[in-house]
Amino acid sequence: MSVLARRQAADTEAAAGSSSPAAQAADDALTCLRRAIDALAALQRPQGWWKGELETNVTIDAEDLLLREFLGIRTAELTASSARWIRSRQREDGTWANFHGGPPDLSTSVEAYVALRLAGDPVDAAHLLRAAQFIQSSGGVERTRVFTRVWLALFDLWPWAELPVLPPELIFLPSFVPLNIYDFACWARQTVVALTVVSAHRPTHRLGFGIDELRSGLPEAPPAPLSTWPGRFQALDRALKAYERHPVKFVRRAALGRAERWIVRHQEADGSWGGIQPPWVYSLIALRLQGYALEHPVMRAGIEGLDGFTIEDEAGRRIEACQSPVWDTALAVTALADGGLLPTDPVLRSAARYLLAEEISVKGDWSVRRPGLQPAGWAFEFANDNYPDIDDTAEVVIALGRTDEPAEDAVDRAVAWIEAMQCRDGGWGSFDVDNTQTLCRELPFFDFGELIDPPSADVTAHVVEMLAKLGRSKDAVDLGVQWLLRAQEEDGSWFGRWGANHVYGTGAVVPGLVAAGLATDDPAVRQAVAWLEGHQNADGGWGEDLRSYRDYSQRGCGPSTASQTAWALLGLLAAGERSEATQHGVAYLVATQREDGSWDEPWYTGTGFPGDFYINYHLYRLVFPVTALGRFVNGEAHG
Repeated sequence: MSVLARRQAADTEAAAGSSSPAAQAADDALTCLRRAIDALAALQRPQGWWKGELETNVTIDAEDLLLREFLGIRTAELTASSARWIRSRQREDGTWANFHGGPPDLSTSVEAYVALRLAGDPVDAAHLLRAAQFIQSSGGVERTRVFTRVWLALFDLWPWAELPVLPPELIFLPSFVPLNIYDFACWARQTVVALTVVSAHRPTHRLGFGIDELRSGLPEAPPAPLSTWPGRFQALDRALKAYERHPVKFVRRAALGRAERWIVRHQEADGSWGGIQPPWVYSLIALRLQGYALEHPVMRAGIEGLDGFTIEDEAGRRIEACQSPVWDTALAVTALADGGLLPTDPVLRSAARYLLAEEISVKGDWSVRRPGLQPAGWAFEFANDNYPDIDDTAEVVIALGRTDEPAEDAVDRAVAWIEAMQCRDGGWGSFDVDNTQTLCRELPFFDFGELIDPPSADVTAHVVEMLAKLGRSKDAVDLGVQWLLRAQEEDGSWFGRWGANHVYGTGAVVPGLVAAGLATDDPAVRQAVAWLEGHQNADGGWGEDLRSYRDYSQRGCGPSTASQTAWALLGLLAAGERSEATQHGVAYLVATQREDGSWDEPWYTGTGFPGDFYINYHLYRLVFPVTALGRFVNGEAHG
């Protein structure tokens, strides 16, 4: 029996034969929900998990080609397929953006341009001429971010001497000294360690072509005043450059050796580092520079592991920056349960068994600050035992509670771990506790991406919701609620760290606060409702452009999407709203559903680094509408 048939057999509440507008709207929502449930359930893999594509921008694909060129493993067939994908993402004006409909991005365009030159596209090809015109007019390679110029330096297209220094001796700083590697967020930490090795070796691999056509001739920006942190770090960088010319040899050898061992120790079972692209590629380059042969088991696993992150279709070959099976599976279980599947349903039971098998049982980097804490929790990816994350763990525990699979011991371990990972201020970050050293952001090497992992509203809300539903950890919940109330913006919304943006944050926080016992008529909840209703689009949906991370006027503004509409509805429904705004939001989902039960969503609604790096989670357009429609149709927020 199909999921839809089981759902229809279990549903005894649907009214039949009514012709009133309200009844018809309810019937339409139920029909929409049932189709979406079948579409979502059909995507479950035989092993019990779900995984949607994580689409990003073409820097990932360009850097994959450059990595393979550096390692000497680039093939003509692979290059042609990757180049086809990169060309397909170029816009009419010759530029590449970091997200669908976003502004042109200089560094992304430079990396895509170099990759296409590497693929054999002639310098006078029309699409490259348009790209070069944009790059020159935007300041040329001289104004690209440091990470782009690192890639250029690897191929003798930019001088290493003009890059900030990142010495491997950084590995010696103890954990209590500012700017030690554990002051960086886990994703940055792995990248930093690998880049210290690359920076020390300063390799050059010539490509056989130059990029003078991308240079603007602009002078280097003047140094910042010494009275500022940027100015002080620039002065430190000048001192480090002097040391770099004559490092203490035995200290340098020892630092490189320790960094090398750290990198090897942090490789995951699937060959990746952290299950994400940036530290993965830099770690392979670093180990190669340290003398590792391509046939070495560590190198072989790392290179072969990239195949599992590769998608190839008629549009070309592309690399996922990350994969999200645990996250996707937890969200899918909650969505299907909200839609009406019973805890005994085989779909949910299979998913629960997969999730339980993925529990982490070894200590990771988080134990540096919590050495006595026993391991627990779940990661985002297939393999990332070094870095379980708090957000996934909260959502997995919520999902397990919607099934009848025995999970008490795993839940107890997860709760104990999450309690101990609460930050001093009452909030929760994603991977570490009290990872708030803002000095990291001032280092001249890092002008791209978030470098630390402070508490965020969305993660804190998910933890509060999880603990409250379990009836556990009242003191921790109270501190979390206080943190969330302090974090509310003046306009009534909350910032969304891992989703775009205030629609995501607000849609996550309101259910968490209400689950924790905050009354739906509390001023904080009413402010949030007013903000959501005030940012509804004329078509009934909600959307928020990613530019809102840097332009506050864009908060809550953007074309309607299925995922963001669902987030807004989750906030409104948790607040007890059956208002006209809620009805219109549901009607938007009904009207825009595709024949296959899913929704179109080219817009990116996931966030990697606010302001810099974004993700189109292909499953978001289905899993969140199922959750919202399920809670609307069934009259309450389940769980």
